[in-house]
Amino acid sequence: MRRIVLAISGASGTPYAKRLFDILLESGAKIDVVLSKTGERIWSDETGESLSYFERPNSALHKDNNLFVNIASGSSHWDSIVVIPASMGTIGRIANGISDSLITRSADVALKERRKLILVSRETPLSLIHLENMTKITRAGGIILPASPAFYQKPQTIDDMVDFVVGRVLDQLGINQTIVPEWDYSPE
Repeated sequence: MRRIVLAISGASGTPYAKRLFDILLESGAKIDVVLSKTGERIWSDETGESLSYFERPNSALHKDNNLFVNIASGSSHWDSIVVIPASMGTIGRIANGISDSLITRSADVALKERRKLILVSRETPLSLIHLENMTKITRAGGIILPASPAFYQKPQTIDDMVDFVVGRVLDQLGINQTIVPEWDYSPE
C-alpha cells in the first residue's frame, strides 16, 4: 500500500486537493493529510467542506503545528508528498530549508531522503524570488507542477480542468489514471 502525504497550503486551489484525495483513496493509498492554518480556511471557503471530509479509512488528518507526527521523520516510511495547492510562502520556506511546520518539515524529509516531492504551485504572475525558489527546489530533486490546465482536451467544465492538473500529479506519482487520456495527435 502506497503512503502519500497530501498537504494543503494557503493558496487558492483546494478543489485540486479534494479531487486528488478522492482518487488516491480509490487507488488504495494510505493518505496523511496536513493543512496549514490558512489552508483550512481556504478549504472551507472553496469546497464548502469541513475538515471531517478527511475522516475516512486509510486517511489520517494532522495539525500543521504538530512536528511529533511520524511523517516529520526520515525514519517513517512514506512514499511521496504532494503540496496542492502550494503557496509561494510555502515554496519559499521549503526552498530555504525552513522546517517550521509539518508541511515544510515533511517536504524537507522528502528532499533529504530522496523521496518524491511535488509542489502544485498556484500563483501568477511570478516574481524573480518565486522563480529562484522553484529552481532551488528543482535542483534539490523536487518537482514543480504548476496548476496550469491545458485546453487541447477541450474541457467542458471546471471539473475537466481540475482533472487535467490532478491527472498530471497522478502521472508523476506513478499511479495509473484514466481521468485524462494520453494526448494523441492525429494530423487531419
